[in-house]
Amino acid sequence: MTASPAPAPSVDRLAPWAFAAFVEANTHDTQYRPPVVDGPIGPTIVRNGRELVNFASISFLDLERHIPVRRHFAEGALAHGLSTSGSRMTQGICRPHQVLEETIARRTGKERAISFATGLLANIGFVHAMSSSAQFDTGIEVRNNDTVFVVDRDVHWSIWKGLEGLGYGRRVHAFRHNDVADLGAVLERVRTRKTVVIAESIYSADGTMGPIVEILDACDRHGAISMIDDANGFMVYGPENRPYAREAAAIRERADFVMVSLSKAIGLEGGALAGPAAAIDAFELLSGTSMFTAAIQPPTAHAAERTIEALAADPTIVDDYLAHAARLRRQIHEAGTPTTPTESYMLSMPIGNDAAALQMREWFVEDGYLVPVFSYPAVARNQALLRLFPHAGHTEEQMDAFLRTLLTYRRRLGL
Repeated sequence: MTASPAPAPSVDRLAPWAFAAFVEANTHDTQYRPPVVDGPIGPTIVRNGRELVNFASISFLDLERHIPVRRHFAEGALAHGLSTSGSRMTQGICRPHQVLEETIARRTGKERAISFATGLLANIGFVHAMSSSAQFDTGIEVRNNDTVFVVDRDVHWSIWKGLEGLGYGRRVHAFRHNDVADLGAVLERVRTRKTVVIAESIYSADGTMGPIVEILDACDRHGAISMIDDANGFMVYGPENRPYAREAAAIRERADFVMVSLSKAIGLEGGALAGPAAAIDAFELLSGTSMFTAAIQPPTAHAAERTIEALAADPTIVDDYLAHAARLRRQIHEAGTPTTPTESYMLSMPIGNDAAALQMREWFVEDGYLVPVFSYPAVARNQALLRLFPHAGHTEEQMDAFLRTLLTYRRRLGL
């Protein structure tokens, strides 16, 4: 006899959580219920049977034109299987993880790297490892519950999530976004033996580039450890012919720790932390997000390592993309539309009014474009902006048509 399925939780019992009221109050369903995409995601996507020109993809290099990524993934799957079948501490890692971590350490200029299933887990794991106290046996212990973190106020949600519970104003302090003078004032005020400064190279919300050299100078003056979240800059910036070369060199040569993401330039999934060997060895146990969850899939690690090396061997892939993105930025400026003042490939255009920005998002979809909008609570109220990732696969015709559409909306809204 087949057992009856367990009854669903009573709506009445869930009432104190106010989920139903929260959903009902939300008038923009797609903000919380992501639409379903059919087929691969690239310069265009298909949603609800309609093709949209895609300015939302964080995998922006159109690598399949240059690198047989899917073939590398298939080779990795055949050679190493689809799963590690356990955590690093119980099952171990596969050979592709070791090779990938050695490659990331070399490319970031650090002694060692440890990979995680996502960049989010890497960031949370870093904070936990640097601030936790644990005793595994007599003499095998760490006592780091006196660590103080000083972070740019606009660091990624994953950093703030890791800092939860440490006490804002006690063990956690923030400095104004990209404001080195304010960072110095906070460090002067804090004055602790264990201080960790966290900043990003390229900030996701507005595309601004962090003043990394000056931040590292402040860390040196105050004896603070530095951690740079380079999720958006890894394998994009570095060579002297590209923007941000001075800052990228400083991350490589001077930052104590660096976090990289495999979902941006590499076009896959996963993240890693690189830094001094002793610390990274300790992170195996202390991060928690390594010890208590599975690693990147082996074929992903295999394909990621191949992709990193291919990008290093053929710099024209990124050079051409940066020129492609710079063209759109230049055209937007020539059309009288402001963007965040930066040379990064991310294009952020201030809109201001939240309702106007959300209306633009709906108009864009109607006219065949997927354009991300950052509005409250992602940014402060009525500080909404459009955040675009130009895609290497976008044609000039698609980009020109997008610009004409954008200007039409701005005139319609009186912006």
